[in-house]
Amino acid sequence: MLLPIALMAQAPTPAPIKITAEAGSPAALSDADQHKIVYAIGLSIYQSLGRLDLSPGEIEIVKQALAEAAAGKPAVDFKEWAPKINLFVSERTARVAAREKAASKAYLEKAAAEPGAVKTDSGLIYREVKAGSGAAPSATDTVTVNYRGTLVNGTEFDSSYSRKEPTSFALNRVVPCWTEGIQKMKVGGKATLVCPPNLAYGDRGAAPMIPGGAALIFEVELLNAAATPAPPPMPVTPPKPVIPQPAAK
Repeated sequence: MLLPIALMAQAPTPAPIKITAEAGSPAALSDADQHKIVYAIGLSIYQSLGRLDLSPGEIEIVKQALAEAAAGKPAVDFKEWAPKINLFVSERTARVAAREKAASKAYLEKAAAEPGAVKTDSGLIYREVKAGSGAAPSATDTVTVNYRGTLVNGTEFDSSYSRKEPTSFALNRVVPCWTEGIQKMKVGGKATLVCPPNLAYGDRGAAPMIPGGAALIFEVELLNAAATPAPPPMPVTPPKPVIPQPAAK
């Protein structure tokens, strides 16, 4: 989630901080690099605020608070208002989750009606894109996949294709949608999994990219499946030697 262009234009450009490298230390960051890092910090702050559904006016208040805190002249007493932050966060995240659930419900109904889509008893919507010819994984197998994950509005939140590297994981250690859906595939196959919120990250979401109440769409390519290696045995602690005690006199 990126900072809106309008807000970036209004924000003053801070002067980069110059860091002098000590003898024998790596080269100091350039002024341009420092500027980009500080900008990235701003993006990180905005991403963390995304789940609060702040209005443009409220974002202006956040900017005001940063400026006034930096000047040592905050307009409100932090100790007085900090205890109320959790209530505010709860109310805002619930509002976001309710909106996402409504959008997700409409998307799920549409996805279930697509040709080839199968809706399971759990609510997962599975659609095979390409049949595989290999083995089907079990719930405890470790699988290797390429995948792309998006929200119902098309926003991509994760992709092994973007990282140019497949991902491996134990199938019983992921969201229920994946545990169920990938067992329906065979190695070499491709499928689309449409996950209702209760089979994904629920009302809590996965900040900063996945809001609470969101349905998720995964395009998955199953590359391999194998039994998960057993964990190494716990080392056996040898019994302590018995030290003879002197006889009582």
